[in-house]
Amino acid sequence: MSEVVTYNREGTVGVITVNYPPVNALSHAVRSGLVAALEQGQKDSGAKVLLLVCEGRTFIAGADIREFGKPMQSPGLPEVMDHYENSDKPMVAAIHGTALGGGLETAIACHYRIALSSARVGLPEVKLGLLPGAGGTQRLPRLTGAKKALEMITTGEFVDAREALELGIVDAVDDGDDIKAAGLAFAQKIADEGKPVRRVRDLTEKLEADKGSDVFDQFRASLEKKARGLFSPFKCVDAIQAAFELPFDEGMKRERELFTECMESPQRAGLIHAFFAEREVSKVKGLAKDTPVRDINSVGIIGAGTMGGGIAMNFANVGIPVTIVEVKQEALDKGLGIIRKNYENSAKKGRISQQQVEERMALISGSLTYDDFKEVDLVIEAVFENMAIKKEIFAKLDAVCKHGAILASNTSTLDIDEIASATGRPEDVVGMHFFSPANVMKLLENVRGSKTSDEVKATVMAVAKKIKKVGVLVGNCYGFVGNRMLHKRGAEAMSLVNEGATPQQVDKVLTDLGYPMGQFAMSDLAGIDVGYRIREERRNAGENVPASWVDKLVEQNRLGQKTMAGVYKYEEGSRKPIPDPEVDAIIADFRKEQGITPREISDQEILERCMFVMINEGAKILEEGIADRALDIDVVWIYGYGFPAYRGGPMFWADQLGLDTILQAVEKYYDELGGDQWKPSALLKKLVAEGKSFGDL
Repeated sequence: MSEVVTYNREGTVGVITVNYPPVNALSHAVRSGLVAALEQGQKDSGAKVLLLVCEGRTFIAGADIREFGKPMQSPGLPEVMDHYENSDKPMVAAIHGTALGGGLETAIACHYRIALSSARVGLPEVKLGLLPGAGGTQRLPRLTGAKKALEMITTGEFVDAREALELGIVDAVDDGDDIKAAGLAFAQKIADEGKPVRRVRDLTEKLEADKGSDVFDQFRASLEKKARGLFSPFKCVDAIQAAFELPFDEGMKRERELFTECMESPQRAGLIHAFFAEREVSKVKGLAKDTPVRDINSVGIIGAGTMGGGIAMNFANVGIPVTIVEVKQEALDKGLGIIRKNYENSAKKGRISQQQVEERMALISGSLTYDDFKEVDLVIEAVFENMAIKKEIFAKLDAVCKHGAILASNTSTLDIDEIASATGRPEDVVGMHFFSPANVMKLLENVRGSKTSDEVKATVMAVAKKIKKVGVLVGNCYGFVGNRMLHKRGAEAMSLVNEGATPQQVDKVLTDLGYPMGQFAMSDLAGIDVGYRIREERRNAGENVPASWVDKLVEQNRLGQKTMAGVYKYEEGSRKPIPDPEVDAIIADFRKEQGITPREISDQEILERCMFVMINEGAKILEEGIADRALDIDVVWIYGYGFPAYRGGPMFWADQLGLDTILQAVEKYYDELGGDQWKPSALLKKLVAEGKSFGDL
């Protein structure tokens, strides 16, 4: 008998208990133990009904990630499910915490299910580029019908116990907190009432209701937009449809075939890399696990604009009070009004209640004086990119804020050390670069200055987790990690248009790669005046920043979506970018002014110049220690810039493409175009010479 799964009998209930901390994952030991314990229960003549329950904080939470990428040892999960479904004694699963992936597949292979009201269930395999491979696509629709099974399996989203009861996934919900007691009582009831074995495989009512409907075609059509470029969601639909068209055993066989196709897809490798990378970035190189973390119980924000308001919402959402300071009452009122409107819109969509709207708004107060920051634990400055203004603000904060308060800048490009120099406490100064819209985007790029203390680094990483962001700690340089690479891509995109490409051609190449939007559409969304101000700041600092046709758009007040016109034009109520002949004319005039004869440019050249310049810059960022690991760069780009997670991030994608291929192209463009951006990274050259990849670092 496996140590992690035990069997004992309580009255007439045979109890199979899984105890495999921390989340009772389905390791080889657990799978073997489940089969052995079931055999013991079947042989126990005193057991009239069998109960599967788990110790610790959760039911079986899925596969054992420690076994990812390794050959599956027997018994495999489908084999375990067969044993449980074919039990000749009624089999009850008692669910608490979460039953995810193989955990939910285990539960629905049992004959009856009870859950605590706090429990959640789901099949999130699609998020790793897979589909449920142990009967999930065949059994779940027999319980829920096609539509809900399609929604749950293709999104990987969870449902709570109450909804699971309504859907037929569980048979009972208990409001207590003792899962074993609830399970025993329910199992005893099954025994007392003489309930028969009820195999999900034999349930046909929900199948018959959806047979012959167009639900699958409709769902595939909706996925074309929602899951554009993804492989596994469409395979999930194929597998679920098999449940309605094939006998159960043949449906199971079809599920395994489709599961294997997903396993062999490069998207699975990319998504699994992204999955592990997101967890790994929280472990900061050189930062001891026991580094003290400061309490953040109140926050101050400077600026009630789009960014400041969005940042404030993150803290109010988790119950932390926020004070926003603005220069003028009008700006403050406008900002607070937009925050309320955002919350009201969420309430209308059913995401939060009206009571939550009021609770969160009550946590956000406005002020016109820095004196109200005297007792806050963290201040985040969120004004526009101007070094002189930021230094003036930080000097004021230094004078007002209490000892130990963290002073953070939301700057997206500027030197954190120079900002810190305006204070007498550079060890307490840090960058906290939120992404727009700040209340939605998951990335928080935390930027360490040369004097930022370990305690402050640890605290801002803990804050990221608290406000449900993916925090990445990076070094201090112009643009840090994300924008430093983005600006190289942006400059190359501009050059390509100058040379003869159209903005829409450049954008299409990037969206075909998997980005949600291209370079120019993204600029319009952010506001092209943002980049203009950054260029002006650099010009004011004495840098030689060449003129561009985008500057001419800003001068005509074509600032992007907010003015209904930028690189593209927009219609009222729509974010769809529409090519504009006026912009074509501005680009043509600019080419004439610069003496450029436009040429035809291939999509392949656009792909290489936009993406390989980023990879080369990423390699330089690693060389300089601005990012500690390639996966840090990958996470920044997936969660901050929409790099397709199924490609694993830009550096992982580069490894898959082949660094020798990339170096060859970089050297070619350096010879043809020149420029520091194309000077091959020493690290890139070294890795190619040694036959290594970024993943080996």
